[in-house]
Formats: sequence, structure tokens, C-alpha cells
Amino acid sequence: MTFSKIIILGAGAIGSAYGAFLSRVKHVTLVGRQAHMSAIANNGLTLLGDGAGTYTNNIQTATEITEIPAETLLIVCVKAHDLHDSLSAIQSLIRDDTVLLLLQNGLGIKEIARKAVKGRGIIVRGIVRAGSEVLEPGRINVSLNITIFDSDEASKRVTQVFQSSGLEVVISDSFLVDLWRKVAINCVTNSLSAILGIYTYQLLSPHLAELRYNIINECKTVGAAEGVKLNLSLLQIMEQALPKYQNRTSMLQDIQHGRKTEIEFLNGKIVELGKKHNIPTPVNECLTQLVQFKESVQD
Repeated sequence: MTFSKIIILGAGAIGSAYGAFLSRVKHVTLVGRQAHMSAIANNGLTLLGDGAGTYTNNIQTATEITEIPAETLLIVCVKAHDLHDSLSAIQSLIRDDTVLLLLQNGLGIKEIARKAVKGRGIIVRGIVRAGSEVLEPGRINVSLNITIFDSDEASKRVTQVFQSSGLEVVISDSFLVDLWRKVAINCVTNSLSAILGIYTYQLLSPHLAELRYNIINECKTVGAAEGVKLNLSLLQIMEQALPKYQNRTSMLQDIQHGRKTEIEFLNGKIVELGKKHNIPTPVNECLTQLVQFKESVQD
């Protein structure tokens, strides 16, 4: 069964990029900040990079959700720390047939959503491999790689509409491992870029090699205690991919704009789970504290 409508809640950089692609095949409502929504309403949504062009057809904008029609795909792109409140605010509007696609960074996301919606809707978790940045209201620079979904039926429905719009999708039979792999990579890229104030590709510096290894190794050890087997070849895969990303990470963008980061769901979650299993995680703990310090001194 296809979706009648797509709503993207938290349409910033990545949400807007997905919205542009999906508007090729479905009517999309972007829900985000007023300045960004006004620019899109007046001039269209412009993508630079992958999917380059200005999108005007099948796109509507709003700053809040007032209704959710039957058979809606609700793509939730708000930050992890805003997820509970954002979903609680629309909980009464969510139908049993509403599919909620969660694209947040970090661990524990599904559990937060389940508590917020109180049993309503069908929850799907997605893993985003992409780099995106709002250059100015209405203009997005994006490098889309793939979106990974689990192999359940609801995920397959989402996969169909994504693929029809030109988005590259992978259905995974080991989704939990893929999720932890993404978290481990984010523990390197997001925290270090936010602390050092550098672009993603610059993280490949040989001066950071031992630090990259130690972060991944702690994630691997904690993951094993949680029943998830990560291979250190992940480090090599990440290092091979870094040069293609010319963007600022989302965490660096948050720091530079004085916003709260998702550090507690990334490095902070590794620290939390490490304590649960009596596993030392000194590198991730240090990075967590440094990012939290940077958050606290924003003007």
C-alpha cells in the first residue's frame, strides 16, 4: 500500500533534502523554522550537490503540524534531544496507520519515540549516510549516499517510495549492527569536528589517527557487551569515505549556531553503556565533556 501524503517534521538540512527528492513522486509538506519555510514558499527549495536544482512542485510548507491524514508517512528529522517533546505535541494526531520514520543520530531513539506516541503509529528506524548543510534559508548543500532500513514490512513500504524518487536505499538483515556502525563513525566525526571546528574531510589528518582508533575501539568494546559485534575494519571504511565529505558535520553546525548538540546520544551513550558494563571509555568521556563545555560557553 502506498502513502497518501508525506510530512517531514524538522525540515532542516537533511529533511529538506529528502523532501526535495520525494516531491518528485509525492506531495510533501515540510515543517520547519519560519525563515526557511518562507524562503521555500516564495522561491522554491534549491539543492546544490546531489539532486541539484530548484524544487517547487508538490511542496507545501508549515511551521507546525495541525493534521495527519490517513496513510501518511511522517519523516521525523528533529534533533534527538527534541524528539520526545516534538512527538508528544502531535501524539493525538498520529493515526494507527501513520508510519513514523526516525532519522536521528544516536542510540535509544526508538525507545524515546515509543514513549512519546503512547502506542500510536508504526515506527521505522532509518540510518542516514549523507552530508548536508543549510547555506541560507531555502538553499541546501547535500551529499546523499544511502539510507539503510530494517527488513520489516513497514520499512519495505518506505523503501519503495524512496527508491521511486531516486534515493538510494539498502534493506539490511543486520540493521542493529549497521546502526552501531553509524554511531561509532559519528562518535569520531561529529565530536572531533565540533571540538576542533573543522570540515569532515579534515578529520583524516594523520595527527588524529590514534584518536580515531581509540574512539572506534571503545565503541567496539561496548558494542560487544551489548551483543553487537563491530569489526575494526570499520575504521578503514570510515577513513576511505572521509575525503568525499566537504561539509560541516551537524554537530559542528549546532555548536556554531549556539544550539544543543546530540552528544549525549552518541559519545555520551557509549559512556553510559560502558558504565553499565563496567567498561572504561575515557576517550569518549573526554570528548563528551569537551562538547558539553563548548555548548555551555555559546553566546
